Amino acid sequence: MASVTANIKKELYRIEIESPTGNVLISDEPLERGGKDLGFSPTELLASSLAACTSATLRIYADQKGWDLQEVKVEIGLDRDEKENKTIFTRKLQLFGNLDEKQRERLFKVANACPVHKILTNPIEINTEVIP
Repeated sequence: MASVTANIKKELYRIEIESPTGNVLISDEPLERGGKDLGFSPTELLASSLAACTSATLRIYADQKGWDLQEVKVEIGLDRDEKENKTIFTRKLQLFGNLDEKQRERLFKVANACPVHKILTNPIEINTEVIP
């Protein structure tokens, strides 16, 4: 199970997020929302998760196949449609390397198999409790 701890103190809206292994990143709100733009916004972190997972999944797959994938660039757009009450991710992939059309098509399909993509496209349940 993935686990992180987020901690916010008095500095608006600077949040330290720590992994169990001690990796730390900063999240913050942009200036126009009252933050100091010191790090990724929470929404950017969500989009980043999909981008990172897609990139890693494609890299792993291409390496296992011995394909000449030199670089992967993933651009994620995240919008909220309030009328439809839905979130829309737009993912754009750029694949660099000596790849034929069949390899590119396969990598496109593999992108949809990344674990974060699976999480985001299946039912999600959030259980919350306040602990003393």
